[in-house]
Amino acid sequence: MLGPAEVRRLAAELDIRPTKKLGQNFVHDPNTVRKIVAAADLAQDDVVLEVGPGLGSLTLALLPSAAQVIAVEIDPPLAERLPQTVQELDPENAAKLHVVLKDALKVTQEDLPAQPTAIVANLPYNVAVPVVLHLLAELPSLQKGLVMVQAEVADRMAAKPGNKIYGVPSVKLAWYADARKAGSIGKNVFWPAPNVDSGLVSFRRHENLLSTVDRKKLFQIVDAAFAQRRKTLRSALKAWSPNVDEILAKAGVDPQQRGEQLSVIDFIRIAEV
Repeated sequence: MLGPAEVRRLAAELDIRPTKKLGQNFVHDPNTVRKIVAAADLAQDDVVLEVGPGLGSLTLALLPSAAQVIAVEIDPPLAERLPQTVQELDPENAAKLHVVLKDALKVTQEDLPAQPTAIVANLPYNVAVPVVLHLLAELPSLQKGLVMVQAEVADRMAAKPGNKIYGVPSVKLAWYADARKAGSIGKNVFWPAPNVDSGLVSFRRHENLLSTVDRKKLFQIVDAAFAQRRKTLRSALKAWSPNVDEILAKAGVDPQQRGEQLSVIDFIRIAEV
């Protein structure tokens, strides 16, 4: 495991200065990474996708609990050093690691050496939701996930209809999976310490697609419904379709409701009409 001294030593060796642009906040507390792996509920045959492994704190905790770990890293020096770090600290499991130098927002199955079944990651705050949604869309083999994100984002991802923080991330994640909050993480387990706390979000993909409706069409409706949260659906969706009243009537959705009151199933009914 990497503690504070090891993290700083590796960073100094690589001349790494954590950047906000890449969302680099390195975990240096072994108990925190153990907590994340325990919450991920991995099986020994799981192929784990880790996004942004950084210096390897979480990677080292994941390797004994999975069949393989595919680490997707955008920063070349970090990607190059990670296999060496694992070989030095956990040679027994080093062969399980595969490092992919790539932007996670552009990853496809062709970039990966195996089909991942789970994602476990400390995600950069600025791209957390887009990364999760992209990977769920691109990698149908992904069945479950446990991600650490900004606390406010975690709340939004797991929010249910009727909640003030329920919004676009909540609905789009619900299209793919059932999501819930799985814990909170303080600032002091990171280097450098971020300005906000973090939260864990656990999700499991639905066994079957909720609908065969076109996902892009569905997401356009969701985006329109939340573009101006205070507007009713009738007003918010008018730009999306001039026949909004007829569509909502056929879908059995009250036009006076607001987007935050609709479940993903309600949005699906609108898209299907």
